Amino acid sequence: MPVKLAPSILACDFTRLGDEVSAIASAEYIHVDVMDGLFVPNISFGVPILAATRRAAAPGQFVDVHLMIERPERYLADFAAAGADGLTVHVESTPHLHRAVQMIRGLGKRAGVVLNPGTALETLRPVLNDVDLVLIMSVNPGFGGQSFLPQSLERVRTVRGWLNELGSAAELEVDGGVSAENARALADAGATVLVAGSSVFGAESAAAGLAKLRAALTQESA
Repeated sequence: MPVKLAPSILACDFTRLGDEVSAIASAEYIHVDVMDGLFVPNISFGVPILAATRRAAAPGQFVDVHLMIERPERYLADFAAAGADGLTVHVESTPHLHRAVQMIRGLGKRAGVVLNPGTALETLRPVLNDVDLVLIMSVNPGFGGQSFLPQSLERVRTVRGWLNELGSAAELEVDGGVSAENARALADAGATVLVAGSSVFGAESAAAGLAKLRAALTQESA
């Protein structure tokens, strides 16, 4: 299956949010990074920005909400009501990960789990059978524009192997420093969704950034 692209609006021009979202209408996903200044050392945005993004999104476009917040259970219903199609919570953000996943499912949304680069992959094992998406952070979360951590490739390969062993249809997403230079290697490692912020919105146009990523995905492996 073709790899899906998920431009992160964290990198967009917020004075032109509607236009910026419209410019990525060809992307399968829109990635919305929610930060609370506690779980990560930055504050981004919350429910109102998500609701505005949902209104500007193309019909059928998947709104992928990545909750970098402490105790995400408190806000799952709010983000679901504002237009999230999927909600992804950090392994490190709650002592009740399985409960959070079940809450997301109960809201009728796709449930995802994510972990930071320094967190052992084994922490994913207890919920792998219960999720629709696994997100591997390839930078330490909190800020856009960071450089890709090369050890992330092996982490993606490992999780892809686990999902294949389980016969899981869960998406395997990667977020952080994704660019045309590493997109094909990530796809070859087993990623099915690539989050890209600066490489899309920092290009001469968002459409050009997306086109460059798609072209990289069709190139032969080195």
